[in-house]
Amino acid sequence: MTDTDSSRSFEDLLGDCVHCGFCLPTCPTYVLWGEEMDSPRGRIHLMEQMREEDVLSQAAVEHFDRCLGCLACVSACPSGVRYDSLIETTRARVEQEHRRGPGERLLRAAIFALFPHRSRLELLRGPLRAYQASGLSAPLRRSGLLERLSPSLAAMERIAPPVRPAPRLPELVPARGRRRAVVGMLTGCVQGALFPQVNTATARVLATEGCDVVIPRRQGCCGALSAHSGRAAEAARFAREVIRVFERSGVEAIVVNSAGCGSTMKHYADVLRTAGATQEWVGRAEALGRRVVDLAEFLVDLGPVAERHPLPVRAAYHDACHLAHGQGVRDQPRRLLRAIPELEVADLPNADVCCGSAGVYNLLRPQAADDLGRRKSEDVRSTGAELLVAGNPGCSLQIASAVRRDGATISVAHTVQVLDASLRGLGRAALVGRAAG
Repeated sequence: MTDTDSSRSFEDLLGDCVHCGFCLPTCPTYVLWGEEMDSPRGRIHLMEQMREEDVLSQAAVEHFDRCLGCLACVSACPSGVRYDSLIETTRARVEQEHRRGPGERLLRAAIFALFPHRSRLELLRGPLRAYQASGLSAPLRRSGLLERLSPSLAAMERIAPPVRPAPRLPELVPARGRRRAVVGMLTGCVQGALFPQVNTATARVLATEGCDVVIPRRQGCCGALSAHSGRAAEAARFAREVIRVFERSGVEAIVVNSAGCGSTMKHYADVLRTAGATQEWVGRAEALGRRVVDLAEFLVDLGPVAERHPLPVRAAYHDACHLAHGQGVRDQPRRLLRAIPELEVADLPNADVCCGSAGVYNLLRPQAADDLGRRKSEDVRSTGAELLVAGNPGCSLQIASAVRRDGATISVAHTVQVLDASLRGLGRAALVGRAAG
């Protein structure tokens, strides 16, 4: 995104779409249903109607809600249409003006009272671990009871990761050997509470490669889930707190290991503009955004110093949407993985089509998410891989769940966990045979 893009109005951005149709094969909802109004150009047409008639119809809201916000259309568009900005602005208007039904209001309130708050998620670790150890999961799923009570609750139960020990990271993890950089690390909400082992591996790999890793204690949610769901004021509030914390940290770069978080933080200025923030805050957001970097992106630019040990594993790499489309980070994770001796890395067919996770989409639209998950499961299984590698926690959960429902099993790991296993010489047993996370 250029500075010129940032200053353009919603109405001006709408005019960039020439309705050519290059977006259609990459749009997951169009792939599922073949409906024009469930394609990016169809939704842009609805946005134009909404602007001209100043009416937000129930039908239009339904089509906007069905969008996963995966941004595959942004990568595919030859005209450079900023669909990401258009859909987030539109969703903010929907949340301000549209009155949802009581059931949906309750579901959304519950989701956003829980997932952006790491301390609340951590309170669930004990009960979730007890439930997973009880053996109740399999008979409960077979009974279909949760599906009948609430498809969203059933989806939440189905994709929940196995709860593992959560060592607390110190505020500073010092570099091993010569210090090459001083970086901050975002720990995240879902990542921090439910995938702490990914954060531990991230800090360890960065330190091994010569980085002092600063992990501010007071950091909170980055606001990604709220921003993607049109909760503009809430997203801006979270963003301001993250900006304050990392402005005080004195780091050269802020390394992020979750695709959705990194994409949002790089575009914090847009988040604050949508919420009507002052120019001072927009400027601070732009300054912070320039320091945000995806973990794979950072490590490739830094260059390796530590020895890679062999990992004789066949893996498939999944492009998380907000990494590939939101940040343009595609080659770097593959370069990291292919530098590991004896690790085979296969690309997935239909790589640009979303897996169906999309933040909280699989909780709000469980049937559509399930259909997309099954398609992704088929693509993963077609590679013959024994390990799926992804750079986003939601993708890992979604795909692992879909593979299980298809009667197969696959180990799942974050890119950094694979690199960590190689650097420590742990061998294939550290990765293969593990559940998601």
